[in-house]
Amino acid sequence: MSAVRNDWTADELDAFPEDHVRREVLDGVFRTSRSLPSSHQALTALLAVELTRSCPEHLLVTHANELVLSPRRRITSDVLAVNFSAAQPDTNKFHPADTALVVEVVSDGSEHIDSVIKPAYCAEAGIPFYWLVETKDGITVSVYELNRDEKIYEPLETFSGDDTIVLDRPWRIEIPLSSVRPRNL
Repeated sequence: MSAVRNDWTADELDAFPEDHVRREVLDGVFRTSRSLPSSHQALTALLAVELTRSCPEHLLVTHANELVLSPRRRITSDVLAVNFSAAQPDTNKFHPADTALVVEVVSDGSEHIDSVIKPAYCAEAGIPFYWLVETKDGITVSVYELNRDEKIYEPLETFSGDDTIVLDRPWRIEIPLSSVRPRNL
């Protein structure tokens, strides 16, 4: 019987084929996840479109791209807002220094990773904003801002039901939650 390998590096993921399987490395542990439900994918796409509408020119909103947090940590985020200068047409990996916002939509089986592990990693990496989107009883968006001294996220706002997300940072954002609610959610 062989031991589970826990020394994977982020760079080793580059050897896998482009087959649309989500692969991540969390502290050296290799992780894959199955295809996401249609409601998750629709919510992610709608949210990316809405964020793009107000996104300033120096940033670009993208989704389902990889975030290289360290040599032993690479995650696939649902939505990212990254520096436009880092977003070359063939780029699918971004670094914390180029990332202004990470958005994770929680799915069955990813609750702990999206709400505990990924925000801890992103905060440690210095990413200024993290949004956690939950869909158990309608849509709830919890917005967190980095406390740079403590390297932790602090709650900024929570939006749910028929609320409109209204924020001044990381840029001026105004998104009615009704505009990102998939018809099948």
